[in-house]
Amino acid sequence: MMNWEKLLAFVRFGEQAKGTNMDSARSEFEVDYDRIIFSAPFRNLQDKTQVFPLPEQAFVHTRLTHSLEVSSVGRSLGKAAGEKILEKYPKLSSKGITAAGIGSIVAAAALTHDIGNPPFGHAGEVAISDFFRLQPYGTSWKQHVQEDQWTDLINFEGNAQGFRMLVSKQNGLKLTYATLAAFTKYPRPSLIVQRDLARKSQKKYGFFINQLQDFERMAQELGLEKVGNDCWARHPLAFLVEAADDICYNIIDLEDGCTLGLVTFEDTLSLLKPILGEKFDPEKLKGRTQSQNLGALRALAIGQLIRETVEAFIIYEESMRKGNFDKALTDIIPSAKALAEISQRSVQQIYRAQVVLEKEAVGFQVLNGLLEVFSQALYHHCYAPERASGQDKSLLRLLPEDFPLKGFGTESNAYPLLRALIDFISGMTDKYALNLYRRVKGISLPGA
Repeated sequence: MMNWEKLLAFVRFGEQAKGTNMDSARSEFEVDYDRIIFSAPFRNLQDKTQVFPLPEQAFVHTRLTHSLEVSSVGRSLGKAAGEKILEKYPKLSSKGITAAGIGSIVAAAALTHDIGNPPFGHAGEVAISDFFRLQPYGTSWKQHVQEDQWTDLINFEGNAQGFRMLVSKQNGLKLTYATLAAFTKYPRPSLIVQRDLARKSQKKYGFFINQLQDFERMAQELGLEKVGNDCWARHPLAFLVEAADDICYNIIDLEDGCTLGLVTFEDTLSLLKPILGEKFDPEKLKGRTQSQNLGALRALAIGQLIRETVEAFIIYEESMRKGNFDKALTDIIPSAKALAEISQRSVQQIYRAQVVLEKEAVGFQVLNGLLEVFSQALYHHCYAPERASGQDKSLLRLLPEDFPLKGFGTESNAYPLLRALIDFISGMTDKYALNLYRRVKGISLPGA
C-alpha cells in the first residue's frame, strides 16, 4: 500500500536530496506553483482556445483562465482534503506536511493540467494523430521508428505532452515528484498489452515511451503501486486534480454557453438547481443582471461540488493508496447525475455549436498543413537528400535554433526528430499556428 509520507516527499525531479526550504516562507510545493506561473509554456495558454474562439462581445475562457480557475478549485479541494488527512494520520504533521502544502500540490498540478494541449484543443490532438496515421508524409515515418514509438505518434496525447514539458531540461522547472505525480492522471505508456476498461486511469496514456524512465524514477521515489506489467496506480491527489477540472469545465463551460446565448438562462438554472439543493433561493436572483446571477450560481455550485468531492475522497483514500479505487470522484458524488446531465446538454448545445465546429475545422486544416510542410522538409533532409528543394531548406531555417537536425540518416531512428517537431508545433498558440500556416502556404506575407 502507498503511504502518505512517501507520497508527499519533498524530493524534486532530477535531484537526489530532499528540499531544504520546507520551513522557509515558501514550501517546496509553493515553489512548484510559482515556477509554473512564470514559465513560458504556461504563458502560452493565454492564446489557446478552451472551447470558444474569442468573441468581441463577451468574455469567455481561454486555456489560461480555465487553468487558473481549475487551480483555484484544486487548492480548495487539496487543502480541505489535507485537513482531514492530517486528522486521520496526525503523525504526518511531524514530517512537515501541512494541509496548505497538500493544497499547493493540487493547485500546482491543476495549473499544468492542460499545458501539453496543442493549438485548437482536442481537435489539435486528433489532427496530429491523423497526420501520422493517415497522411502520406506522416505514414512514411513508420519504417523509421519502433512499434511503441509509432503508437505514441498515431495517438497524440496532450497529457503525455504535458508530462514531457514538465520534465524537460529546456523548461527547467524541476518540480517535486509529488506535483508531477498529481498531474499524471493516466500513469501508463501508449502501448500496453491490455487496457483495463474498468480503471479510469487507463482510459488514456500519460507519458511518451522516451519518458518511461523519468516516470519509473518518480514512481519508485513515491512508492506508486504497479498495476499489471506496464501500468501504475494513480497518486491519490491526481483524483483531486481530475475532479477540479471536471467541476470547472462542466460548470464554467455551461456559464460561457449561457453568456453566448447557446443555452438559455432558464435551462442553465434548471441544470444547476439539483446541485444547489436548498441553497437555491430564487428571491436572490431578483434585481440583478443575468451575468451577476450566473456568477452567483456558479460560485454556489462549485462550492457544493467541492464539499461533496472532499467527502468522497476521504471515504476512498485508503482504497486509492491500495491501488483499488480507480474512478472519477465526480462520477460517485451525490451531484453526479446532475453533472452528467450538464455534460450531455453541453455536448448538444455548446460543443457542437457552429462557432466551435468551425474552430475545430480550422484547427485540422492548420495543423495538418504545418505538419505536412515541415515533415516533408525533414524527411527529404534526413532520408532523401536528393529530393530536398529550396523550399525545404527555407522551411528548416524556420525551426528553433536548437532543433536536432544533425545525425539522422537512413539507418537512424527518427523518433527524437519527430518528437522535436511535435514539440515545436504543439507548443504554438492558436494565433501563431494560424499565421505561420498562412505564410508557409503563401496565403499571406510576413507582416501582412
